[in-house]
Amino acid sequence: MANNQPRLSFVRHVLMVLTGTFVATVIFAFISETFVRRVETLGLAVGFLVLIVIINIAFDVLGTAATAASEAPLNAMAARKIAGAQEGLQLVKNADKVANFANDVIGDVTSIVAGALGISLIAQVILSWPQASEFWLNILVTAFVASVTVAGKAVGKRVAVMRANQVIFLAGRLVAGYNRLVHPSASRKTTPNRKVRKIERSRAD
Repeated sequence: MANNQPRLSFVRHVLMVLTGTFVATVIFAFISETFVRRVETLGLAVGFLVLIVIINIAFDVLGTAATAASEAPLNAMAARKIAGAQEGLQLVKNADKVANFANDVIGDVTSIVAGALGISLIAQVILSWPQASEFWLNILVTAFVASVTVAGKAVGKRVAVMRANQVIFLAGRLVAGYNRLVHPSASRKTTPNRKVRKIERSRAD
């Protein structure tokens, strides 16, 4: 029975990823399609497209850093009650799930959204310059988005590997900040790091 638990846990994880990816894709595709139909300015389409590419690269950095980071420094910071260390430690302990979500789920969803926004961008260019070739615009925009995304991920992976612990700690601080916003009453129960140090000093004296 105990031998079946890891297998059942893995199956549940795969089903959760399958369901989560489907739901996220439907939501983001719906948002992007709605956005595409309402975008009327070229600058807004370009700006939103750049934002989606940045999100894609940022999550790729997170997924790579989660697999490259080590637990020891985060354990030491968590022992000193440093905000974000415990959350970062959980990201490292679940590195395979974090990498799957960040690199695969978010990566695929943002790619779909980027493709839809690319169509919007081409439509805006055609409206502004009817003489432009839609065929070549489609090829150039697709190639540009793909090349920028891949190049950004190449740079991001280098940063993620060389500074994995710093990236995960930053992500942990963001998660901790989000938790404080969502559950403010729970965060008040945790003693801030500076107060802990003052109490320890007073006891030592």
